[in-house]
Amino acid sequence: MRENLHSLLKYSFKGRKYFFNFSYQKEIFSLFEEIFNFLFNRSPFIIEKSIFREFWKKMNKRFCKILSKIYKNTLKCKFISQKFLEKIPNIYEKLIFDAKAISQFDPAIDILEEIFLSHSGFFAIAFYRFSHELWNQKIPLIPNIIYNFTRSKTGMEINPEACIGKYLVIDHGSGIVIGSSSCIGNHVKIYQGVTLGAIKVKKSLANKKRHPTIEDNVIIYVGSIILGGETVIGNNSIIGGKSWITESIPPFSIVSQKSIIKIRINEIAKHFANSRKNSSC
Repeated sequence: MRENLHSLLKYSFKGRKYFFNFSYQKEIFSLFEEIFNFLFNRSPFIIEKSIFREFWKKMNKRFCKILSKIYKNTLKCKFISQKFLEKIPNIYEKLIFDAKAISQFDPAIDILEEIFLSHSGFFAIAFYRFSHELWNQKIPLIPNIIYNFTRSKTGMEINPEACIGKYLVIDHGSGIVIGSSSCIGNHVKIYQGVTLGAIKVKKSLANKKRHPTIEDNVIIYVGSIILGGETVIGNNSIIGGKSWITESIPPFSIVSQKSIIKIRINEIAKHFANSRKNSSC
């Protein structure tokens, strides 16, 4: 029995290039949560420089430890870690734009800090921007581990490969799926249950653009499904809830599902009959 299990495990891991275990998944989650909390639970512009430097030194060391499970070259790990951390100010700036867009759009939000502390859409956007930068640097595994962590925390799936502009607003957000080759412009607002997906799912299409392009100033309401790599939603368009779209939409369009209202005449008659009966009693 033991020999059979050993042979099975040996066969399963044969040819694998990278080896991660669950403890390193947790280490990755912990690292990026700590970076998020440091950026948004306090202002990096009002803390002492010595604290700031000490924090980044600590993050650099932890990230190098994680990268050492992928790359055996210590210098390469240090270079990659430093290169990523140097991008954090740029990521932070984009996230401030996102937070301001959410604040301006959502009447229920009173102060910006509320977004940093409790807005699941902002959390999903932040971890997407972390994972996207890692994907840009062609770091394997870690972007997708962050992506799956974000899904488990928020119920939203934003693939690290997706290209997303500034001022993104995700309202409520549960059930959102944004595919790997999706392109989203600036000032786009997306509600819960929206899918930016592919018409066909085939391994042979892995390197093709399979997901739609959303241009600037588009609003996509609840439960809409937009599919296809050639599908373009033109700028300043509004996509109504529950829309199913597989073809391009011109700029300044409104797509809506027609609501049909039927008055139940028989029920009205019964209602008035019961009202007269009760009043006579």
